[in-house]
Amino acid sequence: MKWLLGILVVLLCALQYRLWIGEGSLAQANRLDQELKVQQAENDRLLERNRLIHVEVEDLKTGLDTIEERARKDIGLIKKDETFYMLLDEQ
Repeated sequence: MKWLLGILVVLLCALQYRLWIGEGSLAQANRLDQELKVQQAENDRLLERNRLIHVEVEDLKTGLDTIEERARKDIGLIKKDETFYMLLDEQ
């Protein structure tokens, strides 16, 4: 009978170890939940960035105003019959 009680105590300790410390433990589950929340926040941020890029691409494909704005800003486009004025700082 003593050996049965000893086996049960050892079995109980082994199960408690696995519950609190081992693989699949509560601590590991909490850590994975935190990692999941961080990853979901990152995914949401990237989805929003992708949405903005998609909107910009669609606008560039269909709208001439955006293309003209980019050309004016990036390469200094000046239309016919426009006068270009350059203002310089005193520095």
